[in-house]
Amino acid sequence: MAHLFVVQLDIPAEHEAEFNRVYDSEHFPMLLKVPGVRGGARYRLEHSTVPGMQRYLTIYEIDSPGVLKSEAWEKAGAFGDWVGKIRPKLAARHHTVFERIA
Repeated sequence: MAHLFVVQLDIPAEHEAEFNRVYDSEHFPMLLKVPGVRGGARYRLEHSTVPGMQRYLTIYEIDSPGVLKSEAWEKAGAFGDWVGKIRPKLAARHHTVFERIA
């Protein structure tokens, strides 16, 4: 049974270019290689009826929530500039897991 891992976050405008560079060239591709990750996509907010909605959304299709606790996920998530240069600058970061029911 598949699950969705949803990441919503904001980054201050002055760090947005570097955030997107690292996310697109390092962070996202490494996480997509983790066993149990079926695919993913990134999105930028265009409009919301929710005040303060985070501007960035990433959706990963995963086999189970256990993928997120795996050594491979931890290693991929720590690769490159993500942990040292980007993660400390993130704001309003939310992680959610959904189970497919239909």
